[in-house]
Formats: sequence, structure tokens, C-alpha cells
Amino acid sequence: MQPDWRGDVEAAARRIRERAPHFLRETPLWKLPGRALGVDTPGVEVWLKLEHLQVSGSFKARGMMNRLLANEIPPSGAIVASGGNAGIATAAAAQALGVPCEVFLPEMSPEAKRARLRSLGARVVVGGAAYADALAACLQRQRETGALLTHAYDQPEVVAGAGTLGREIEQQGGLPDAVLVSVGGGGLIGGLAAWFERRSRVVALEPERAPTLVRAREAGEPVDVEVGGIAADSLGAKRIGGIAWALTQRHVGDALLLPDDAIRAAQSWLWKELKLGVEAAAALPLAALQTGAYAPREGEKVCLIVCGANVDPGTLA
Repeated sequence: MQPDWRGDVEAAARRIRERAPHFLRETPLWKLPGRALGVDTPGVEVWLKLEHLQVSGSFKARGMMNRLLANEIPPSGAIVASGGNAGIATAAAAQALGVPCEVFLPEMSPEAKRARLRSLGARVVVGGAAYADALAACLQRQRETGALLTHAYDQPEVVAGAGTLGREIEQQGGLPDAVLVSVGGGGLIGGLAAWFERRSRVVALEPERAPTLVRAREAGEPVDVEVGGIAADSLGAKRIGGIAWALTQRHVGDALLLPDDAIRAAQSWLWKELKLGVEAAAALPLAALQTGAYAPREGEKVCLIVCGANVDPGTLA
């Protein structure tokens, strides 16, 4: 029997509303004519889901709070390995609940994210070249302390929490025709696929230098990939998560790759034209539109998930 993912998303929304009612924000859904973003197809409406305005600066706050609320938290608190955003979200949730938090980061993580973690009271451990190295160190530490492990993307509570973003979009604007979303380990696309199923066309977007879902589809199963490029600090998972793999196989048709120069151009455009200061991972949906990698049909409503803002403002240009 298939899991009741939509029921799990509803349960996550209810749990957070009842037990941490002031933690999450309802982020804006900004609707613009397609031509305002350079889309020439007649009648296209682009929805920008401004999730970078979420508590902790990314969608991750939804899944991490749901994970903490759904489990008993030991005296040693919560522990997580992260490229940055999942750690910040776990630390913010732990601070809101008054429990300790320890975060393991790879060396590629930017100082802006490390500083934010420290400001939230987390103990920060930096080591290893990539996320996989930080995860290995985190798992060893968790075995020693017994802390509650919050995985960056591959736990049911984390995926269901991410799915509350899709629920919120539908409540705010109805069903979009398409939802364009960045993919790293897959927690966000897993949650959105769980909520929208095939009622909206969920489109997976990855950097060419971090193609976890595309390579998994080529191999017929999740496989390790080399990770690098402009968005590696946010989309730096070595392989697609098992939960996201199963959900995307059922509900996601298109998985598209984008080059770093297009991602960087879209990130810069969002800052210069709309004054949205977001990280590179949040720019993939716009890059897909502006390069034509995703070509909307006439009259289509396309939702772009602007997923995170934990970026050094000095890097925006």
C-alpha cells in the first residue's frame, strides 16, 4: 500500500500550527505577467513563491520543525549535517523549542551561513570537502550523543513538512499548471510532488554540475555523483534521497539540467530587476524560463519556487 503522503502533509501543517503557531510564516505568492520576466508566450502568468522570506531564510524551516515536533527530543538536542540551509532551519527550530543543536558543515559552506548558525546558538563543526563528508561526521557524533538526527532531505517528516509549501500555494492561488523547483537531495521536490501529485506538472531543475536526479534516472536507481558549481552549497547532495526518488518516479515527468552561467544570470536578474536577494539555488526556476529549457504553453500559470536567501549580499551583482 502506498503511503498517504497528502495526509502526512496535512498532519504536518496541523502539527506546526497547533504546537509552534508563531514559527512559520505564510510567504507571499507574487503573480506577474510572463512578459515581466522575459516570457514571450501569450497569456502566461508567472507566480513567484517567495519562500526565501521564510523563517531561517529557506523552505527548510517547514520540514525541520515538523521533524522536531514529531519526535521526542533527548537532552542532547538535535543534530544535523547540512550545506547550510537545513542546519540553519534546524537551529532556528531548536532555538524556538528551547533545545540544543549541533550542525556539521562541509568546508564549501559560506561564512554567511556559518555566522547565521552561530547567531542561533548552534554548535558549528566544519570539516570535509563536501556534504557527504559532513554527514559521515554527523552520524558518528549522533551515535555518541544520542541526539535526534534531522536529515537535510531524506526523512518522512522532513519531506511532509516541505510539502506544506505546496499546500500553501494551492490555498493562496489555486492549482498552478506547472511548478518549477530546484533539486539537490530532493526534500523539496519530494514534498511538492507528494502534495500536487499529477494535479500540477512538477518540473525538476538541477545544475549541470550537481545532477543527482538526472543521473539516477539514467542509471535506474539513485547513484553517487560528483558535485560542484555555483549552487553546490545548497544543492550539494551526493545522491538523490530515497524518498524523493520514489515520489519523483511517480509524480515528476521532466528533469532538466541548467548551466552555471544561466543560473548566475538569473540570480543577478532577480536582484537587479526585482530586488530579490536570493542564493543561486533559488534562481534555477527563472533560469529555466529565461533560457527556454522550460517552455510554458499559451495561457499557462507557472509557479517558480524561490526557495532560499542565505546568501552573502556582497556576492550579488
